[in-house]
Amino acid sequence: MSKYLLHSMSYREAEKYFSEKDIVLLPIGSTEQHGPQNPLGTDLLIAGSLANEASKITGVVSLPVIPYGVSFHHMHFPGTITIDETVFANYVLEVLKSLKKWGVEKVLIINGHGGNLMSLMIVSRRAREELGILVAIYQWWIASKEKLSRKFSEEELSHAGAAETSLIMFLYPQWVNTNNFVDENIRRRDLDTRISRFKYTREMSNSGVYGVSSTSSNR
Repeated sequence: MSKYLLHSMSYREAEKYFSEKDIVLLPIGSTEQHGPQNPLGTDLLIAGSLANEASKITGVVSLPVIPYGVSFHHMHFPGTITIDETVFANYVLEVLKSLKKWGVEKVLIINGHGGNLMSLMIVSRRAREELGILVAIYQWWIASKEKLSRKFSEEELSHAGAAETSLIMFLYPQWVNTNNFVDENIRRRDLDTRISRFKYTREMSNSGVYGVSSTSSNR
């Protein structure tokens, strides 16, 4: 199959695909701050790129990337767009309902933003119970944790750090401002690690970078 992106196909080409396969890829990202060096679309750009490459290799069709996610914690930074958790989950479920009509039974979500995970787990449960669709969730920083740990330190693996910045530099070098790299220690005062609570990014970082980004490279 020469076309592997759903939005590049005609309805007749889509009909042929769905008559042969019951699986799709669904990339989901966010539009949010990633430090002063990275584009706001870092998460959606990475998720879309990974899904596109996976489609080329496997022949499994990729849907258009969902560009917005759950990003309340970054709303102090201009340009960030956030979606309510319930609205976000219901939106993804509506996409799955359409896919169900065309015979889809398995969906691999390529999630580019960790803040989406809790809502996507609800989607995975509801899709299974209400639609009979199996939804699995892939996150590149988790799946590649062992390899990343061999190349990057813990301080480089956090949000907008060298690992994430290096990946977006490799994919879209023209959109990374290498003059704006920031290294910032996360403020942990008054954050009791024995309990969990919602925290805004500004409570921990002025720049939006969690750790070290100055060691980023596209090699």
